[in-house]
Amino acid sequence: MRRIRYSVVASLDGYIAGPNGEYDWIIHDPDFDFNEVFAQFDTILVGRRTFDTMVAAQRTTMPGMKTMVFSRTLKPEDHPQVTIIAKDHRQTLLALKASAGKDIWLFGGGSLFRSLAEHGLVDTLEVSIMPILLGAGTPLSPDLTNRIKLSLTAHKVKRTGVVSLEYAIQ
Repeated sequence: MRRIRYSVVASLDGYIAGPNGEYDWIIHDPDFDFNEVFAQFDTILVGRRTFDTMVAAQRTTMPGMKTMVFSRTLKPEDHPQVTIIAKDHRQTLLALKASAGKDIWLFGGGSLFRSLAEHGLVDTLEVSIMPILLGAGTPLSPDLTNRIKLSLTAHKVKRTGVVSLEYAIQ
């Protein structure tokens, strides 16, 4: 079965974007192989706010990946290059996980992660902690209503001071 993996970058104080949505604080690790990461996935899941930033950057898809956007307000005819999921999230994701293919990248954002994880739909949390304190911004998992238990499965400390942590969600 395919896994839904929330792979994200966060500040040490737990923010995935700065107070104005900025991400200029993310360290670009010269040893990081984006092609290797992208090769693990064939689908990305994004929430409405993350998709809005993708639209603003004029990059709503990633090569070789299907983009699925969770939104109750976007119209599919306005964004034919992506799949809009407006309802039946659970059934849609369970069917997606059961289908053939690579793992599924929960690309963003924090509210979508919280919602899907609280419903038992996310399998792993993979977070790279940047050596910076932002003080404010978009939290990794805003407004949790239930605790999400994690089990550490891997970790790496990089020369840049970035610490990568991988957790199975229990």
